[in-house]
Amino acid sequence: MSRHPRARRARGRSRVGERFTVEVGGVAHGGHCVARVADGDSGEDGRVVFVRHALPGESVEIVVTEGTEGDRFWRADAVAVLTASPDRVDAPCPYAGPDACGGCDFQHVALPAQRDLKAAVVREQLARLARLEVDVDVEAVPGDDQGLHWRTRQRYVALPDGRIGMRKHRSHEVVPVDECLLESAEPPRHEVRGRAFSVADGGFWQVHPGAPEVLVATVLDLLAPQPGESVLDLYAGVGLFAAFLAEAAGPGPRAVAVEADREACRHARLNLGDRVEVATGPVDRVLATAYDEPFDLVVLDPPREGARRAVVEQVVDRAPRAVAYVACDPAALARDVAIFAEHGYGLRTLRAFDLFPMTHHVECVALLTKTGPDLR
Repeated sequence: MSRHPRARRARGRSRVGERFTVEVGGVAHGGHCVARVADGDSGEDGRVVFVRHALPGESVEIVVTEGTEGDRFWRADAVAVLTASPDRVDAPCPYAGPDACGGCDFQHVALPAQRDLKAAVVREQLARLARLEVDVDVEAVPGDDQGLHWRTRQRYVALPDGRIGMRKHRSHEVVPVDECLLESAEPPRHEVRGRAFSVADGGFWQVHPGAPEVLVATVLDLLAPQPGESVLDLYAGVGLFAAFLAEAAGPGPRAVAVEADREACRHARLNLGDRVEVATGPVDRVLATAYDEPFDLVVLDPPREGARRAVVEQVVDRAPRAVAYVACDPAALARDVAIFAEHGYGLRTLRAFDLFPMTHHVECVALLTKTGPDLR
């Protein structure tokens, strides 16, 4: 196999290309499962290997795709299934699988089982990083076709012969494709609840057609905004959440949207009018110098790395009644939930949505509120 993984310092002889038979353990964050191979250098329990294209409980033959003798763990592809899980299905896409397109992690998994795997990952991250035992159910969202045809924006690699391609997993290598079965035939509709939103060409908007409606509905339901409550929308994009929260709060209280991207802010001002103040700049820097009065409600939808400590501490400093945290990465969410807990804000509700079928990605919306004397 020809691979070009992310560069890192070699720690001994390469084991890439070697084959092993393994029993597959549980799912891990990132679209793979955990297995161990007997290896004299790794201790009596065996070397940890993160295996793609496998399922928990299966017996598979793997080929190592990244790893040297001195690495703590290796990466591998399952290239032959010796004992299959009942949740295994034939991948609908001919480009899914080992040494092929890296865009999908779970095409070999039945849709209900995909959601169970994602739920297990969210539970594990919250338990490990936030010390919380949380019941998680990943919910299907209307707008895809049995997990396909939902990506309203898709990027391909243009090949010299005029064809299109997709990159392999953790590689710059390109696989020529005729089409991607995740791509939607319909362009994105920048409209939610009858309200149109201005969005720049190529600007951020949820790619699953059902995502904006379900996320707005969930944030409104969890925060339960009341007339007269002030609103702070962080990582606000073009103002999707601020628009509906400010509408629910009425004309009087302060409503602020903070967004680092200047073009998104320009569109947010068009979408929100004079009712909501739009502040341009990194969220941590804006909050360090402005809007330091109390806010009743805060919603934040940070990028994949999460809000991080500086922003979380600035949020709790505003003493909100409730915080809605929209997260596309369960590990970042769990880390930030733990920081909120340090400051007396507990996780009250968590909902998870399958906005990225066939991949390992999952979207969560968490409600955090101030812990009272009778709540721990």
